[in-house]
Amino acid sequence: MPRSLPWSRAARSSGRASAGQACAGQRSARRRSTPRRYALPVAALAALSLVTACSGPPQGDGTRKDTAFKLSAGTPAAAGELDSFTWAVYAEPPTLDYISAFDYPANTILSNVCESLMRWTPQLTMAPGLAEKASNPTPLRWVYDLRPGVRFHDGGVMTPEDVVFSLGRQMDPANGAAWNSNFSNVESVTKTGPLQVTVTLKQPDSQFPQYMATAAGVVASKAGMKKAGEDYGTTGGLDCTGPFKLGTWNKGQSIELQRFDGYWGTKAKSAKAVFTFLTDPSARTNALLGGEADGGYLIPTESYERLRASGAGTLYFGEGLSTVNVNVTSMKGALGDVRVRRALSLALDRRGFVKAGLGGAGAITTSLTAKGVWAGAPANIRASAFDGLPSPEQNIEAAKRMIEEAGATGKTLTIATSSIGQDVSLLATAVQDAGTRIGLKIELKTIAPNAFTSLFTDPAAREGLDMFPETYYDSITDPMDLLSNFQTGAYQNYAGYSDESYDALNDKARAEYDPAKRFSAAAELQRKAADQLLWIPVAEWPTAVFMNKRITGAPTTISYLYYPWAADVGAAAR
Repeated sequence: MPRSLPWSRAARSSGRASAGQACAGQRSARRRSTPRRYALPVAALAALSLVTACSGPPQGDGTRKDTAFKLSAGTPAAAGELDSFTWAVYAEPPTLDYISAFDYPANTILSNVCESLMRWTPQLTMAPGLAEKASNPTPLRWVYDLRPGVRFHDGGVMTPEDVVFSLGRQMDPANGAAWNSNFSNVESVTKTGPLQVTVTLKQPDSQFPQYMATAAGVVASKAGMKKAGEDYGTTGGLDCTGPFKLGTWNKGQSIELQRFDGYWGTKAKSAKAVFTFLTDPSARTNALLGGEADGGYLIPTESYERLRASGAGTLYFGEGLSTVNVNVTSMKGALGDVRVRRALSLALDRRGFVKAGLGGAGAITTSLTAKGVWAGAPANIRASAFDGLPSPEQNIEAAKRMIEEAGATGKTLTIATSSIGQDVSLLATAVQDAGTRIGLKIELKTIAPNAFTSLFTDPAAREGLDMFPETYYDSITDPMDLLSNFQTGAYQNYAGYSDESYDALNDKARAEYDPAKRFSAAAELQRKAADQLLWIPVAEWPTAVFMNKRITGAPTTISYLYYPWAADVGAAAR
């Protein structure tokens, strides 16, 4: 399921064309029309899930014809090692417990400490992770064969019991895991060999194996988690397997990661990685320019040109599989009438927002899903997902008429805003302006940057809100990642939308292993969601990353949320 998060995160927001994929020729999707026995070597998972990112963004130079930015497939490889580098993040995560890793700050750090059964690569493809092989002998069984000799940061060796316990924490409703819904079709997770775990499903699920490359598939030490108890993820440590281990956490200031010398894979190029919390966008930009921070994702959009012109380093854009939306959190008031939601959408000045709020690095849209996640679909199905969507252009007069017809003139709505970045603050202002111009009263409620994440996890934080700006990034290269959010009871279905036909179609798509059939069902879901405007889409947005001249190696794509990217960061010159 998609993690969704707010903010000036150039990183999460754009389903852009694509960042140049390294998997040309891997486009054969595995068709699974009959329940015959078959084994899927790990590499085939990407094909099964949907020709995933291998069919990803179109090849070429990555330049968007309608925007002023260019997508890069990656950054230059490191030329040498480092003693340390400092990375700017816009907020301090409340915890690094993997079951709660649902936002940029936490995942940006956690991805380097804790690893999953599978791995989402910088090219947005599926690869082996802690499982060296995954097989699917029947439609209801996924078998994961684990790497031997993998050590946790405390020195213990990973076993199937650790996997069973780790996934079990995601499945236990009492834990309130952000990834719980991705396990809704899981019947059991059991040890079936000395280095083997089998997941038995209640029904076929094309999404589950893909999520094993996200924080949903993280494996941590059972003993370490038991020992830490309620302090796990904070003062109790993490005890995972990644190339870095958790070092000093200076509350309110920074988190230090230390290279793990017992790592099973290629060791990190830097001995330390320090993540510094800089909630103020100007302070973040000044730190990047002045060298106090060597790099960062989620660059404040208002700083794009300043960073480009500074000569201090390089600003890159990559495939973000992300859309900027207005998340409708309540339909108890005026937004319960779809005409009001449609009117607000029609009154929005999307072009003005992309220019001012996203620094011109974005593309206006009325599609909830990013184009990049449809790259593996047959051309006719891909077209059907976007054909017939409402125009993204502003039309104030038509919007006014809708408000009058709905009897909503003068009604009050509240949207959250925050100083996290202009993508949030200016979108909230744009909604307020649009509402005012068509006869609504839109009030702004300011949320502190460190508290913004709570909007995704705490119902109390959303009390009194009708909407909030959300940049939603897909955690897998599949449109179902976002569209499943509107199923009855889904984690991000904050407004409580419920429609039996939508639920049935969602279940059909999720259970379909044949990519063409799944995409066809997803296209129908997209049309339903667009018709009801369950969220209000605004723009697609690419990932943005800045590195100064001292370092290089970080990926440009949204993969950094689950891939151990900091291990690739090293010296730009020997």
